[in-house]
Amino acid sequence: MNNNKEFQWVCQPKAEKFVLDFVEYATQSNQTIADLQSDLLGKTSTRLFDWLDHIVLDNTPKITNELEESGYVIQKSDTPDQVYHHPGAQLPRVVLRKSPKEPLGLAVSVDHISDFLMTHGGSAAIKIEGSVFGCYRRCKISEENGVSLWLVERRGTQTIKPTMEDPQTIEKYLKAVEQWQTKLRNLENENEAIGKAIALAEELVRTVGRDRAAWTVMEVERSYWQNRNTAGQLQKNRQDRLGMGWANHDHHTFRSSRANFAKLVRLFEILGFHCRERYYTGKEAGWGAQIMENPICRLVLFLDVDLGEDEITQDFAHEPLPKLDKVGTIGLWCGLHGDSILHGGMHHLEAQFMFDDLAHDLSKVGVKMMKPFSSFPYLMQAFTEGDMWPVDPKRIQKLLIEGKISTEHAEKFRTQGAIGSHLENLQRREGFKGFNQKNVSLIIKKTDPRLTIADG
Repeated sequence: MNNNKEFQWVCQPKAEKFVLDFVEYATQSNQTIADLQSDLLGKTSTRLFDWLDHIVLDNTPKITNELEESGYVIQKSDTPDQVYHHPGAQLPRVVLRKSPKEPLGLAVSVDHISDFLMTHGGSAAIKIEGSVFGCYRRCKISEENGVSLWLVERRGTQTIKPTMEDPQTIEKYLKAVEQWQTKLRNLENENEAIGKAIALAEELVRTVGRDRAAWTVMEVERSYWQNRNTAGQLQKNRQDRLGMGWANHDHHTFRSSRANFAKLVRLFEILGFHCRERYYTGKEAGWGAQIMENPICRLVLFLDVDLGEDEITQDFAHEPLPKLDKVGTIGLWCGLHGDSILHGGMHHLEAQFMFDDLAHDLSKVGVKMMKPFSSFPYLMQAFTEGDMWPVDPKRIQKLLIEGKISTEHAEKFRTQGAIGSHLENLQRREGFKGFNQKNVSLIIKKTDPRLTIADG
């Protein structure tokens, strides 16, 4: 039985080339775009393409035919412009302008437009459209030779029309951010803690709407992870020097205990995420993952959990998982640090980079990469070496009493701590939307806390 039949992602080179050709034209036509492309590569180890929200083109039969032949389809839009997206690829949307008087151009995603403008000197002539902290904001910062560069800022919407929210709506959003920031992560009873997190997610959906609630939760979870990850802090600083933020994020990885896994899935379903492919690499792997996506927010999750070899083909995202006699890599990490949605935080954030450039550039500030676990022309992946975190002695003692760790490992966790989180270096090509299911178990095993403590 193939549980992933509808999620067989393939490369889409024709669709990617369609976008790349216009990016090349835009950089040749507009010096501001060319300068940004150069700055992103040299200062953040990223390419302009991976920051694109959408591109704006002429609405001609030729372009329409090229789009449709490459797999793009029309998406429902709230403007007179035609909007195309590619359901089988991770590529920017294409907007076909209604009027030839409107400029062609690129729309680049950033976390905060004002941060970008501040780092680039600002301009009194530049107008930001949309409410501060609104769902969708934009501003045009350059137009040369009929090609424009737009900055866009999103919070849980796919609209291409700037949104104007009233002050009460914005206040509700800011309160929602604060509520998730201050939620209880450290309760000894993790069953109670995740129950409270689910209740809070439901409250945020009622208060600010489902997709803005999803955006809010992930915005905070990235911040919590970054606060505890050195590589993330260093790379975020590089990207913030250009005012970009984390708008190049690819997916967010959460680890969960078996007891809480179905609850974690439920929490994200409340926030509008749906289950995509199930991820596992064989009966011997000892773990699996449920991939989830909120397509409106363009947010992707990787939810990891220990699995027995007879469980990999069942719907482990929704069926209760009984206790296992042994603890695997994921369960031990959660036992030492807490589930990711609680005290542990995300195991890693994966963002899109120029793979070799990032490894080289971060090495100059002391950040090393682990051995790559994907080395395909269309997908390259590697973790940074993980941060070592101190471990609560109560957690160590509980694992010891339950027979999940040896006395030797317990002592080393007390004195040396245990491996915590990573930044993941990812490079995609040809619009490939999937993940590598062949070699990832090797790297997961290398992140097992029992293997990453020093001997002696």
